[in-house]
Amino acid sequence: MPSIRNTLFLLGASTVLAANKRADDQYAKRATEHYNIITGNGSYSSKYFSSEKVPYHSVETLMVEAPDHGHESVSETYSFWIWLEAVNGKLTGNYEGVDTAWSYLEKHLIPDSKNQPGNSKYNPSSPATYAPEDDDITNYPAQLVFQDGIVGQDPIAQELQQAYGNWDMYAMHWIIDGDNWYGYGQQGDGTSKPSFINTFQRGSSESTWKTIPHPCWEEFKWGGPNGFLDLFTGDNSYSKQWRYTAAPDADARAIQAAYFGYIWAKEDGQDLSAVAAKAAKLGDYMRYAQYDKYFKKIGNCIGYNKCAAGSGKNSAHYLISWYFAWGGGLQGDWAWRISSSHTHSGYQNPLAAWVLSSEPAFKPKSSTGAEDWATSLDRQLELFRWLQSSEGCIAGGATNSWQGHYAQPDSSITTFYGMFYDWQPVYHDPPSNNWSGMQGWGMERVCSLYYLSGDERAGKVCQEWAKWVKKNVRVSNGEITHCTNIKWEGNPDEWNSSNFNKANLNASLHGTSSSEGTDLGTVASIIKGLLWVSLKDNDQEGIDLVIDVMDAMENYKDSLGYAVKEAREDYAKFGGEVYVPSGWTGKNAQGANIKNGVTFIDIRPKYKQDPDWAQVENFLNGGDPPEFTYHRFWAQTEIMVANGILSIYKASGGTGGGSGSDEKKIISY
Repeated sequence: MPSIRNTLFLLGASTVLAANKRADDQYAKRATEHYNIITGNGSYSSKYFSSEKVPYHSVETLMVEAPDHGHESVSETYSFWIWLEAVNGKLTGNYEGVDTAWSYLEKHLIPDSKNQPGNSKYNPSSPATYAPEDDDITNYPAQLVFQDGIVGQDPIAQELQQAYGNWDMYAMHWIIDGDNWYGYGQQGDGTSKPSFINTFQRGSSESTWKTIPHPCWEEFKWGGPNGFLDLFTGDNSYSKQWRYTAAPDADARAIQAAYFGYIWAKEDGQDLSAVAAKAAKLGDYMRYAQYDKYFKKIGNCIGYNKCAAGSGKNSAHYLISWYFAWGGGLQGDWAWRISSSHTHSGYQNPLAAWVLSSEPAFKPKSSTGAEDWATSLDRQLELFRWLQSSEGCIAGGATNSWQGHYAQPDSSITTFYGMFYDWQPVYHDPPSNNWSGMQGWGMERVCSLYYLSGDERAGKVCQEWAKWVKKNVRVSNGEITHCTNIKWEGNPDEWNSSNFNKANLNASLHGTSSSEGTDLGTVASIIKGLLWVSLKDNDQEGIDLVIDVMDAMENYKDSLGYAVKEAREDYAKFGGEVYVPSGWTGKNAQGANIKNGVTFIDIRPKYKQDPDWAQVENFLNGGDPPEFTYHRFWAQTEIMVANGILSIYKASGGTGGGSGSDEKKIISY
């Protein structure tokens, strides 16, 4: 019998259809055992899930990173749940979990009509009122600007209404309180769970440590006289309202994972077309991420009252922006929608764009949805190439609104279709592209696209990126070490699409490792990307590194999955001040008084009841940094999926494409 390394090498160029047999190699066993631990043998009664079947961000409760409590959940988590179920389906032949996960995604994260009333009052000719962003949190609340001609037109709302028969949005709100830890409940009832909450609202300097969590359903029950609204925006008067925000990279990941589940199920004679149709609908609405925040014209947009308001689709950058949001009055008498002008390389998903533009089962119903995603596919691949450093890693992103208020950038800043290069798009504390996890998240999608479609542009980007991976991931004596943070210098060249394959592109743009360590979820994500390109290109060196990493991963196994101990020096910020303007006072649902001078822990007093709080308290009193062993749902899934893909593309004869008439369309060797 050949080794798995040689088997994978031989199968990389194979066009043999995947056999309908179950895998029984060690990688399949690792993946299915891990799946059973995470899901409680498919019952969703485990430490990773709430009794309401909410997949927690982490098993552990005392956890602050993007979510500020471990038992919150985010759209990212649900998108990884779809991945988990798709891979388990291929390994076991039971695809029921894909449909189950999507049903809970709908139930928990996509607001129903009662939770987003009044969308029929939305006016696409006047989508929202302009409010500037600012890099300085002390410049909030941001004053609303009531002036005609600033905000452009929404070109897709009408066709979405015509396609689906109503004005409601079909998109995931990005964060929910799984156990109702904050106490807001759903629609302000104070008790129901999970409940829609929000945190980030105040510009690039607002790290998680500076947020003030608040309910999405704002009826002035908590906060001050205007609820929490006047912490964020300045207005003449305030109305009770609802507000939701999507993190569209998660929506795109859910579509990507649903696609793999669909093609694998099809190979096995099973039908996931109903899930595919829902994914197509999600992709249709996700096009809001393709637009400037206020639907302004793309390119050299300087001056909020000078840059032209968009009409038609000249406000579309066709990339996946950091967010889009929508809201309206609790009485159902008005509604608004915005996107984001900021794009990050780690949020792009050209595989999802390819699926939505070319796979019939995933074709959006709207009149221009598939066409828009075809344009997006090209634009995203160009963005990755534009941001590729000399070392091969991918730099930050681009914005159509410098500093969030259409400011004038420095003359040294280069552009992409008139959008300005930003090495740390969206947030600065910490810089958004320093974490190497963004490399795995973005590039795994490019490289899976390359494997499935043979797109040579994706191949070029992946081949250059693979060189960086090989230099920055290593295994020695059973220990995994990799680049955990990246330092960025210089600017990319001015973009010219004809230079896609140009030698010595971006000679002055550099990304170098600033720290190394072991982040198991991050390295699994990076290794997944390397596996796709290595299989496609018959790169034995790359396959060897993938196998070495995933074999060494077993040395980090425990009863809940895979983890390493983390010393959290940043937890000193539990005692850090959260900016509240002088004179503002209010109270949240935990009973905390919110006023100028409060700290992170002051407005989250329930953390003092957490069984792990003593460690943090000791640190705040001068002791050693607390150490935690975290089991993050997304990281556990990345490891499971990496093992699963190793098995699927070894044991199956490995195209991963469809069958019958779909074969030539999906596979291009």
